[in-house]
Amino acid sequence: MRIGFDIMGGDFAPTESIKGLLQVLPELAADETVVLIGPEATIRQELQAQGADDSRFAIIHAPEVIEMGEHPTKALTQKPHSSISIGFHLLKEGKIDAFASAGNTGAMMVGALFSVKAIDGISRPCISTIVPKVSGKIGVLLDVGANADVKPEHLNQFAILGSVYAESVLGIDQPQVGLLNLGEEEGKGTIVLQGAYPLLKENQHIHFAGNIEGRDLFNDKADVIVCDGYVGNVVLKLCENLYEILLDQHIQNDYFARYNYEIYGGMPILGVNAPVIIGHGISNALAFKNMILQGRNMVKSGLIEKIKKELV
Repeated sequence: MRIGFDIMGGDFAPTESIKGLLQVLPELAADETVVLIGPEATIRQELQAQGADDSRFAIIHAPEVIEMGEHPTKALTQKPHSSISIGFHLLKEGKIDAFASAGNTGAMMVGALFSVKAIDGISRPCISTIVPKVSGKIGVLLDVGANADVKPEHLNQFAILGSVYAESVLGIDQPQVGLLNLGEEEGKGTIVLQGAYPLLKENQHIHFAGNIEGRDLFNDKADVIVCDGYVGNVVLKLCENLYEILLDQHIQNDYFARYNYEIYGGMPILGVNAPVIIGHGISNALAFKNMILQGRNMVKSGLIEKIKKELV
């Protein structure tokens, strides 16, 4: 197994990305390799600065970097030798089995769609995130930013993607799917939500728990919570900010400590033909370590093939 890792992705790269790489090595099996993608001289210099033997690693030279503020499509076109562009080229060619980066989110999404492409039958790949439950369990929220406008059939597909991910990668047995809405009754919500409800109810590939409200996000009513990317991104950013506020006020709480994105690593793009993980732009070593582990777990679980089987 070869996991492609963008060394230059994120505000604190390459120092923190290399630190995360070195932290994850003891947890990888002998046949699990991390392929480092970025400027070769920079990578070797940073490895040596942190006391690592650079001969232990596979390094793919990528002299360009797509910055956070650049237009995704233009950047991928104008910077074919960037770490993100080369990472997706390697993924498309099967030279790596997964690709992780904390770089430009838009470029990661566009790169995934135009390189490995969407799985046959999936019209809108999406981005998912972990939801910590008060009970100590975890859930999945999707979409959290890739698709601001959706149709009922897209939400139905998100439910399948989230369910397979929850069961295969997170180990949640028979995950219950909830449709995030403004009421529990079947007729509630927008035209899109009203149209999605019967599709989810009739979907034999999932276990549909019905509509759930915002107050149900963190209880155990649903393991997989489905919404459009606009709503999901608002929820995600709200949770991130709540965690930051508690940190700023020096409030210690075991539950809210689980809102720390670093312990989950990154957010997978679900619905494309290979494991792709997007990290937070401010990722530190712990986040990078867990980003690599998530890529490893997605490959190891056979997630992509399992999704394809559910779509037959």
